[in-house]
Amino acid sequence: MPPRNEEEAAIGRLLHTYEDALNASSTSAAVALYTSDGIFMPQHSPSAIGTEALQKAYDFVFNTITLSVKFTIQEVEVVAPEWAFARTNSEGKTKVNATGGGGPEANQELFVLKKVNGDWKIARYCFSTTRPPPGK
Repeated sequence: MPPRNEEEAAIGRLLHTYEDALNASSTSAAVALYTSDGIFMPQHSPSAIGTEALQKAYDFVFNTITLSVKFTIQEVEVVAPEWAFARTNSEGKTKVNATGGGGPEANQELFVLKKVNGDWKIARYCFSTTRPPPGK
């Protein structure tokens, strides 16, 4: 989806920077994109609330798996001067670090974004798989 204005373009840059942080397995880069009270809501896991919990959650993710994903932005809506949401889909591969195994991965994501000091940040983020395990 091409951006309709500079706000949407800025949000698109944020989302692609987040994609880069995931692909680099960089906790510091991922957490820097969140508000200080940001919430990460991964599938099958409790929510991580605030910077310290976000750091622990992303450390766990990146110690467990290595991602190689590409985000496709499906929708961006700025709903107030300091609030927006974005909907994305991602596809790629996951490697399980303990075993070296892995395979294809695909998700749908929802981001709630807040403008802080002129920059868009992730306030809330959740995702769910669109590629369930075989036999499901």
